[in-house]
Amino acid sequence: MNSDRLLKDMDSWKKLAEKLDRLPEVNRYDSSDEKEAWTLAHAFADLEESFRTFLHDQLPRLVNGETTTAALNDLLTEIGEEFRHILYHIKDSKFYAYLEASEAGSLDASQGRRDE
Repeated sequence: MNSDRLLKDMDSWKKLAEKLDRLPEVNRYDSSDEKEAWTLAHAFADLEESFRTFLHDQLPRLVNGETTTAALNDLLTEIGEEFRHILYHIKDSKFYAYLEASEAGSLDASQGRRDE
């Protein structure tokens, strides 16, 4: 399963980070100790692994595998932890910080409040 990964090694991360670093929209978030392009490359590598885990392992077990209540509960918890990992990488990036602000607005709207 891992042989077809796009971001499988440090060389592939480096190439992606160099490509992203050419974008002013990305490197404007650089700090003295961290380059946003590298943060994104690392995030995308980990996200690729998490999405593959969910799609190729967890989802098939949920749909076709586990049948006992205890096993289903354990699997849902396992999926939740994978989702937590995904959220961490989304929130870790400054480039995608607007997603949190957007999500906060959605939550307010769903609770009957308006963003003004």
